[in-house]
Amino acid sequence: MTRWMLSVLLLLCAETAEGGAWTLNRNHMAIFAGVTASTASRLYDNGGGSAKHIVFSKYLFQSWMEYGVLDSVTLFAVPEYVLAKSDMDGTGIADVHSASIEGGLRILLLSRIGMLSVQTSYKSAGAFDMSTSASGEAGRQFETRLLYGRSFKVLKHNAFLDIEIAKRWIARPRPDEIAFEGTAGYWMTRDYLLTVQSFTFMTTGPVRPPYQAYELSKLQVSLVQKVSRRWSFQTGYFMSLFGRNIVKETGMVATLWYQT
Repeated sequence: MTRWMLSVLLLLCAETAEGGAWTLNRNHMAIFAGVTASTASRLYDNGGGSAKHIVFSKYLFQSWMEYGVLDSVTLFAVPEYVLAKSDMDGTGIADVHSASIEGGLRILLLSRIGMLSVQTSYKSAGAFDMSTSASGEAGRQFETRLLYGRSFKVLKHNAFLDIEIAKRWIARPRPDEIAFEGTAGYWMTRDYLLTVQSFTFMTTGPVRPPYQAYELSKLQVSLVQKVSRRWSFQTGYFMSLFGRNIVKETGMVATLWYQT
């Protein structure tokens, strides 16, 4: 399986649209356009219990675009648009819509025993397109991420594993974050890929009002169907496993993949 194909497989667009450790080959391009629909009726309390009843729903429209400048350097841009409804304290439902943009690059460092890469990005986001939003304000974020991926065989079928850790410096009043992500993929047939992904993030450093220290861990299961050499289609479901001072969110994701 080529390095380029593995990069495509790992770009499974959830709310955290992050690439895997593999980079695109030089002059290759990939585009992933999708929508994530999520809802929440409960808010995790400070002890991690499912407590306060809320009203929350969100549609995230997202396009992840990548271009291989060199075999070891990939540029990416991620325009996004959010439609959200929220009532956290019973004062009435607020309708929010906003646009965001993220851009950055991924550099392959080592490739002898798996793929080790580093990625940096900058994001200017509207309301509800960050990890959390206390009062619906926009935000800015700079991220550095270390990624490791490796492909192997399971029962004579191709499989892969990708593990990532990221540090996010976020404009105040939001606190900074650290994130841990993992993806396991298994080709059931030549045209069907099954993936299981985990996403965990938490605050780090000082936390200032109106925010409290928060954390969230989510699990996503997806099926990707390869329609043709250039086109694939992904559908997935995700749920919150545990959290603190953040919405208990579940949702669906659908993404169309295109490669040149």
